[in-house]
Amino acid sequence: MAQSIDSPPPSHNPFEGFSKLERWQRYKRLKELGALTDEDIHFLQGGGVKDFVLAENLIENVIGYFQLPLGVATNFLIDGKDKVIPMAVEETSIIAAASKTAKWVREQGQITTELIGQEIIGQIQIARVQNWKRLAEVVEKLKSQWVELANSGVARGLVERGGGVRAIELRKVPRGESQEQMAVLHVLANTCDAMGANIINQVCEQLKAPIEEATGERVTMCILSNLVDTRVTRAQVLMRGLEPELMEGIEEGSLFAESDPYRAATHNKGVLNGIDPILIATGNDWRAVEAGVHAYAAKSGQYKAVTTWRRQGQELVGVFEAPIVLGTVGGVTRLHPTAQMCLKMLDVGSAAELSRICAAVGLVQNLGALRALTTVGIIEGHMKLHIRNLSLGAGASESEMPLMQRRLEEILNLTRRVSLSHAVQALKELRSGGRPRPEWGNQEPQAVDKHSTGLSAQAPETEPCR
Repeated sequence: MAQSIDSPPPSHNPFEGFSKLERWQRYKRLKELGALTDEDIHFLQGGGVKDFVLAENLIENVIGYFQLPLGVATNFLIDGKDKVIPMAVEETSIIAAASKTAKWVREQGQITTELIGQEIIGQIQIARVQNWKRLAEVVEKLKSQWVELANSGVARGLVERGGGVRAIELRKVPRGESQEQMAVLHVLANTCDAMGANIINQVCEQLKAPIEEATGERVTMCILSNLVDTRVTRAQVLMRGLEPELMEGIEEGSLFAESDPYRAATHNKGVLNGIDPILIATGNDWRAVEAGVHAYAAKSGQYKAVTTWRRQGQELVGVFEAPIVLGTVGGVTRLHPTAQMCLKMLDVGSAAELSRICAAVGLVQNLGALRALTTVGIIEGHMKLHIRNLSLGAGASESEMPLMQRRLEEILNLTRRVSLSHAVQALKELRSGGRPRPEWGNQEPQAVDKHSTGLSAQAPETEPCR
């Protein structure tokens, strides 16, 4: 359950100064915190998985591995517990923004989480119902027997772990634009620490024949649903001592995303900036979670924000609510050594706890984005971090990086924009001993040799606002 709102967070921050450490010092600090072992550090320094055995057993037509950078977000105190957050992601500023905002929350607020509901949903479709009255009567009479049948069969392992099928419900769903309705039976099951897709699909398939035999109807499809509104994860951030103008700006930004689907799409993408990297790091199905979050956002008939921010007296309160159905056993989470290491780093005791951590990080990421958008704007912070990518794209060496960063920051401060063409020109000036020209901000982007930089000349030079 969520920590009491009245309980003050501890003042000690074991992550203080983490971003300024060298990589070997980060390993040392994480080892001291119990997040990494010597074996983990050796594995990471060696570049992770090397052989193809794992890949060949996970997917088809294997040709190699695609690596994403793996980092850690710091400063998170969730439900009174310090958490190291592993994040596998390619986008500049996500980890930095999450860590910076988490520190702000740690100093002036707190994060609490909870899980509302336990069951995931399997669907059994009867596309063309012959006799609705008989179908409803039979379902009502036999649904308890079907639950027992599933729990003594396919779901037996779930029952032994404290879960299993809990209920079966009959729904009427319109068949397209016609006046007819299809029948959909919802099978509700607690899958414990498994994501549950395979098991709920098997349960629905097991029930297909008994349902057809008892009702005289023909089952046309059995499949899980990723819109799991029966198992919603909730996170809350409460902030104290903020300037009224800042609280008002964040609330207005929230209202914008709650009212306008065009804004809500980017707003929710920003929330998922905090969630997806954790899902990837832990080997969870990020596509299923994204589908569920977006479907939940559109439940009312209009796509809306999955977070809300309101000023309540002298406090700012933010809430995230959406389904985040995850697993800590089975699949890639069990087979992939990096996923196992990341789960251990998070120190989670259940899939429910992992989903609550994801919700908390997504909400904190959202707060950071709203704070930036309603104050300095999204470009200042994001582009300062993006400068290193631009420098690399221009072909700068590691020794040239510090001066390149200073020069590109000068351009950004003067022109409020910086691009790959600026980086290419700055590198030329640097190597010739010159200085960058402020008027570059008015120049058209120059063509860049994609073979020398590793970037496409047609690729977007900045990230969209979050």
